[in-house]
Amino acid sequence: MQIKSNPKLLITGVAGFIGSNLSAYFLSKNYEVVGLDNFATGHPHNISPFLGLPNFTFIEGDIRNLADCQKAVAGVDYVLHEAALGSVPRSILDPITTNEVNVGGFLNMLLAARDAKVKRFVYAASSSTYGDSENLPKVEEIIGKPLSPYAITKYVNELYAGIFSSTYGLETIGLRYFNVFGRSQDPNGAYAAVIPKFVLQLMQHESPVINGDGNYSRDFTYIDNVIQMNELAMLATNPEAVNTVYNTAYGDRTTLNELLGYLKDYLSEFDPRIANVPIINGPSRAGDIPHSLASIEKARRLLGYDPKFSIKEGLKEAVGWYWDNLSQAIVSEK
Repeated sequence: MQIKSNPKLLITGVAGFIGSNLSAYFLSKNYEVVGLDNFATGHPHNISPFLGLPNFTFIEGDIRNLADCQKAVAGVDYVLHEAALGSVPRSILDPITTNEVNVGGFLNMLLAARDAKVKRFVYAASSSTYGDSENLPKVEEIIGKPLSPYAITKYVNELYAGIFSSTYGLETIGLRYFNVFGRSQDPNGAYAAVIPKFVLQLMQHESPVINGDGNYSRDFTYIDNVIQMNELAMLATNPEAVNTVYNTAYGDRTTLNELLGYLKDYLSEFDPRIANVPIINGPSRAGDIPHSLASIEKARRLLGYDPKFSIKEGLKEAVGWYWDNLSQAIVSEK
């Protein structure tokens, strides 16, 4: 595939955690970036550094509105579709809105991308698609039954992407994210991801609550590994690498107990009192998968994926970012 000097790409969910990190990276490489967001879960401060840049355009819009999608894809070479309503618990409480955004909005984006003749549509899939499959490590071709409305929506995305590839010739690649974490991830709110939530609680000397006994394990994946995967997927030239899905992970698993141990160690370097903050065990959470570990062999083979950040390396980077960005606010509140 011939890549022009300054490709134009659309990043949906641009004000979110992953979308804003992708934007920062591609803007630094002189791509022309269009960002779409309705701030349902994203934040204006995540995109404020980009607003004055000549190669960044922001569109405030909703993927549930086809006209907004059509406006956003106009003249675009690639789409990185990150917009979605995440969170298993939120989907259990409100399956209708989750479906409207994650399925209806996804279909709108596919239609808009097809009609605009974009070169490739790379989208955020999810490890939740593996459902009740007990196979470890998780390989892309073997999935189980979904365990939540959220998981259903992400699997439906894969099915729709496959149909748009086979029926309309739209090149698609799905990236099954495994517990992504890193800088700019929101620690607040009812549906905050576990790592930033734990970090904020420990910084405030509050006891984190683990769902269950803490022996559930996850393949925690640092944001820079995810950026690498998006770039590789977007620019892959091997025909075999397109119109499929990939695990996007590090390929190692960590229990929640181990995770909190690492966080306490790294945060204690800034504040020794954190080492003595007790941990509380609460009830298990409905819809949770007990263990998650990705095989990344398919991505290595077809995309040349080579993740640079292990869980420990990523946590050190993330903890430093949170300390630099949150510690002053915490002190002022006290």
